[in-house]
Amino acid sequence: MRRAVLLLIVLAVPAFVHAVRSRLIELPPRWDPWAPLDVAEPPGLLTRFKLARLSTDGALCRTALSSAEMRYDALPDRATGPGCGFENAVRVSATSARLEKPFAASCRLAVSIALWERHVVQPAARGIFGREVARLEHFGSYSCRNVYGRETGRRSRHATADALDVAGFVLADGRRIRVAADWHGEGREARFLREVRDGACPYFAAVLGPDYNAAHRDHLHLDRGGFGICR
Repeated sequence: MRRAVLLLIVLAVPAFVHAVRSRLIELPPRWDPWAPLDVAEPPGLLTRFKLARLSTDGALCRTALSSAEMRYDALPDRATGPGCGFENAVRVSATSARLEKPFAASCRLAVSIALWERHVVQPAARGIFGREVARLEHFGSYSCRNVYGRETGRRSRHATADALDVAGFVLADGRRIRVAADWHGEGREARFLREVRDGACPYFAAVLGPDYNAAHRDHLHLDRGGFGICR
């Protein structure tokens, strides 16, 4: 009996997938694995799957990015050296918060930033401080260099515009929260920083901060690379 049930499941799943993809069965976009990711939608079981698809489907990524609260302009594909350059990238001039300076980001990185801000950063700021984040401070994104700036070794995710280093946040009331100054404290600022670090993990492949090593003592490194790490 158990084998018969398993056989039915094995046969039914591909048929169901085909029916959904062929639009023979209509699912709500939130539960449809092949529907474009909507940044405004609360995260769900399919969010990671939909994010992963953006890495291989440029048009789908641009559709997802169009749902974000973000100001940006498309950048032409660019190669600046061995292992350096970007494709399907944008110049971000504002997120849900103001920026000190624009930055270049691959489309998939930009979508992850938008999800993180909407569903983690701003809710955390409202919950802890009763104010939203008005400005995002960062150390930059695209840079043709190796990991840690070494002369040899593998390329950093910054080299393909797949990483952003976040240095701090400024709230609507002017309060400034900095990774360098507030990470090791005991107050609300430290609690906020740890909450946004932990909350970033579902949206990025790597999230590195002061708990990782001294090189990240003053920022949160967020990237859409191939390694799964959150520290």
